[in-house]
Amino acid sequence: MMAVTHVLFVLLCSVISLGSEIQVDPNGYVMYCPCMGRFGNQADHFLGVLSFAKALDRTLVLPPWVEFHFPAPRSVQVPFDVYFQVKPLLEFHRVITMESFFENLADEVWPKGKRTVFCYQARTYGAKENDCNAKEGNPFGPFWDTFNVEFDSSEFYQPLYHDVTHSEIKRWKERYPVSKFPVLAFTGAPASFPVQQQNVGLHKYLKWSDNIAAQRDKFIKENIGDEKFVGIHLRLGSDFENACKHLDSSPNMFAAVQCLGYRNEHGKASQEMCYQSEKTIFRDLSKVLKSTGYSTVFIATDSKDLKSQLSKKFKKVKFVKHSPDNAHVDLAILGASDYFIGNCISTFTAFVKRERDVNNKPSKFWDFPPSKKHEEL
Repeated sequence: MMAVTHVLFVLLCSVISLGSEIQVDPNGYVMYCPCMGRFGNQADHFLGVLSFAKALDRTLVLPPWVEFHFPAPRSVQVPFDVYFQVKPLLEFHRVITMESFFENLADEVWPKGKRTVFCYQARTYGAKENDCNAKEGNPFGPFWDTFNVEFDSSEFYQPLYHDVTHSEIKRWKERYPVSKFPVLAFTGAPASFPVQQQNVGLHKYLKWSDNIAAQRDKFIKENIGDEKFVGIHLRLGSDFENACKHLDSSPNMFAAVQCLGYRNEHGKASQEMCYQSEKTIFRDLSKVLKSTGYSTVFIATDSKDLKSQLSKKFKKVKFVKHSPDNAHVDLAILGASDYFIGNCISTFTAFVKRERDVNNKPSKFWDFPPSKKHEEL
């Protein structure tokens, strides 16, 4: 037992130490650009890639989160550990931040002139033919430029798939041995979207950074105190309203599986589940407030907060909102709420729901199960 503990300790130190003490993982690395969608989508993908890296037994290089700043829009990269702790992930698998990898290991493990990028098939966007064109477009180019990466060759990995079945992982290892490919660098996340059902529970290893947690706790202390409260997520922006118009042709849109089920065992999404009317919001919130007895509600929203309308409707309820807007602090507060109501289709809601599920906290979705008609309150 003592020997095993010592080996684990050495392995842990090799990943999280600084400078020259960081050791090369002889099993290789998985690296990728989180280039599909915004934070909610990237978080879904992250859990899948974490599972994929563990199955391959390669260290996962933790990429920065890609954010889009308007009105440009331009993409910026935020280091992984600005929002989340690295250490809890080590309880599941070996990881290292991308910043640390390039500072301490890249020259030895993945030297310039020998950098191959992986994609399922050629990406042709007016650039090179028969190439991954890994830096073509935004955020692809800016992401890799952050680390001064230029690719020397492309590798098409089809028909392999980022499945973690034994037979598929065996094919990956046989086709791409560590001796020839120490780094598997992907143009996009080698993971399914939405997150596969077997990977949902990996969310328990995502722990907010001390900074985000401190902002969450400060807000709750100053604005809610010791009162129990309901957290609600309103997805009422025009972009989401337009997306919901396609729900009939894309019934499993975005994160819909979180309430409909991975085999659609819970029916079909309604328009109200996707884009709620005030009547639906009033009705569902009223039911929760009555059943819990809570009198404080925290609102997180991408657009309209309906604070004045809600305050007029629920005169004895206190409604609070974080200001200035900070999506990640909002997520952390929603996760800490005593009851949560979210949007079935939204990946932002899905992040909160996963966090709450692993902590055994109650949640529900607007208009779920779908109502045949909307009762007057």
